Amino acid sequence: MGTPTSVARSATSELTTTDPRPATRSRKYPWIVFALAFGLLLSDYMSRQVLSAVFPFLKTAWSLSDSELASLTSIVALMVGLLTLPLSVVADRWGRVRALVVMAVLWSIATALCAVAGSFEQMLGARFLVGVGEAAYGSVGIALVLSVFAPRRHASLSGAFMAGGSFGSVLGVALGGIIAVHLGWRWSFMAMAVLGLLLVALFKAFVTENKLAEHAVDTPTKAGTESAGRAKLSSLFTNPAVLFAYIGGGLQMFTAAILLAWMPSFFNRYYDLAPDKAAGAAALIVLLVGTGMVVCGIVTDRVGRSDITRKWLSGIVFCAISLVSLTVGFGLSTGTAQLVLIGIGAFFSAGASGPIAAMVANLTHSSVRASAMGTLTVANNLLGLALGPFVIGILADHVGLRGALQLAPLVYFVAIVAMFAGKSLHPLGLRKLAAVGVVPAETH
Repeated sequence: MGTPTSVARSATSELTTTDPRPATRSRKYPWIVFALAFGLLLSDYMSRQVLSAVFPFLKTAWSLSDSELASLTSIVALMVGLLTLPLSVVADRWGRVRALVVMAVLWSIATALCAVAGSFEQMLGARFLVGVGEAAYGSVGIALVLSVFAPRRHASLSGAFMAGGSFGSVLGVALGGIIAVHLGWRWSFMAMAVLGLLLVALFKAFVTENKLAEHAVDTPTKAGTESAGRAKLSSLFTNPAVLFAYIGGGLQMFTAAILLAWMPSFFNRYYDLAPDKAAGAAALIVLLVGTGMVVCGIVTDRVGRSDITRKWLSGIVFCAISLVSLTVGFGLSTGTAQLVLIGIGAFFSAGASGPIAAMVANLTHSSVRASAMGTLTVANNLLGLALGPFVIGILADHVGLRGALQLAPLVYFVAIVAMFAGKSLHPLGLRKLAAVGVVPAETH
């Protein structure tokens, strides 16, 4: 462990951070890791969001209310929120590659169980298992990816990786809708399950713990480095700037989660589109969400080159744009103007994901980074992905889906306040990071 001054200096100067990997190591392998981890993330969200495409079919087949439909979505996010942190801690100690493989196999098998469900209760049970399988994939996956890339790329990579959720949702919704119309809704789930198993086999063939160690930029087990050892898990919760990042990150996902879950039903009900066409239209909106996460992450890295605290400000701006665009857009009557504003709002709806993930990575010790990302994933799921769709489902039963969607963006106000607080506490967060106590690795 270095001095507080040296740690703070390294944490605040991403621009001057050099990649310590020897030139003999492959420059391509980190990108192979990213591509394969990203592919599994696509499968993760395809399995999760294919449900939205078949909402109209399930509503008719089993006479479900909007709140019951929402529960099938939220049960996944709820399990992710509850289990992410403990499973991320297990992955940090058991091995990230092994953990990711087990997770992907479980969610794929659970998705196959969705295909054979004969009732709402059976579907709810299968979706519960999907959530268990997917619980820590995002946090462990992004920690694995960031471990082989220099910090100067972290916001871009975090934004791009997390955008995989949106791109996977696009594919899941679009393909799920097409398959459901032509082959039946059960085949929508089965197709996602088969794809997941194929991708996990490919991942297992190319990604190993030994290869990751050879290409690691900062790892707690590299001999002769300042970071040799493991930071205390409690350090994830004693840094005030990180705590506000968790809160802001979770709340900025609230509205994005609603767009992922409810846009197929919105187009089906208010634009009179058939389920497959409604799913296709919703997929375009979800594609904007994912594209925005990537672009906003790249913009954030550029903005924060000279002053890393500007990354907080970029997240605040993205939330403000989405707040205004979606509030006005859902208040308009159906037509081109509404679609344009919803599209703009969707593009920026999760734009703060990359900046916030970069702040969490910047303010936590590398040895517990999967656990830190796991905590962020808990917040994203409990405050956003689980809470958002479920709240809108309940509101829709009382005020209609459109009325509920008009209220959703107001949550951005609280997210913005949290990010302002995180920015003001960033210097204190760096001092907290510098004072982190590290337990020698050989004691574990």
